[in-house]
Formats: sequence, C-alpha cells, structure tokens
Amino acid sequence: MNVSMRLIRMSICMAVLVPVAVHAAASLDLPSLRGRVVYLDFWASWCAPCRQSFPWMETHKRTYSGQGLEIITVNLDMDRADADRFLKQFHPTFDVRFDPKGELAESYKVQGMPSSVLIDRHGVTRFTHVGFRLVDAAIYEGQLRELLAEK
Repeated sequence: MNVSMRLIRMSICMAVLVPVAVHAAASLDLPSLRGRVVYLDFWASWCAPCRQSFPWMETHKRTYSGQGLEIITVNLDMDRADADRFLKQFHPTFDVRFDPKGELAESYKVQGMPSSVLIDRHGVTRFTHVGFRLVDAAIYEGQLRELLAEK
C-alpha cells in the first residue's frame, strides 16, 4: 500500500449463526460471479460507520440473496487481529476478504471507509459510495433493487 492510501485509511472515516467465509482479497474472482449483483464493501475495524453498515449488509443479504445478491467485504486493517475482534462482534454470514496491503482497495480507488461498489449482473460497476449513513439506507437499497430487477 502506498503512503497516500495509508494516510487516507487512517484519516478518513465518515461519520456518517453461519460461519463467515474468509479469503485473501487476491482470490476475488468477479467473473465467476457474473449473473449475480455484487455489493463489494471495503471496511476497517477502526471505522465507526462500518459498525452501522455491517448489520445493514447482513439484513440485505438475508432479504435479497435469493434474488441474486452477493455481498463481499474486504478488510483493510494491517493487523488481522483487529479485524477478527470486529468480526466477533457482528458475526457476518457474508463473504469476508482481507487486503492488508490495500492492493484491491487501490485498484478500486477507495477514498474512505467504508466504501462500497455495486456491480451489476454483467460485471459492470454501476454505483459507488464513500461512507455509510443510515439516513441514506433507502437510497442504497433502491440501487440494490434496481440492479436486482435487471436481467
């Protein structure tokens, strides 16, 4: 991870039981997910809005996975133990990946925590968000529903 990405990760945090699958971010294979809508979320244990986004993602996984929603989260903590402590609080059932070097985050030009990318069934990035605010939850869900309705 370059120095500018490290500074962004440390300075921007917008105030704004099934075992979890755990993988290295390098194993992220989006072409294998064609036909599904992907909600790709970048997060860190120190990010306060991430504590709101995790329950929201869990609810939406339960609600929309049968319609083709796949939620994949990518943790950017340099120390895996920090991420593990966070995960023990939330017990996510969605896919969790780890990217301590920030390589995947850099490829998606992540600007702050959390950041999400909504990818349609054809593998095209359609929406991006920096930060997470519950007041905007209806907008996020509307975008998910829009992509899920497309075939």
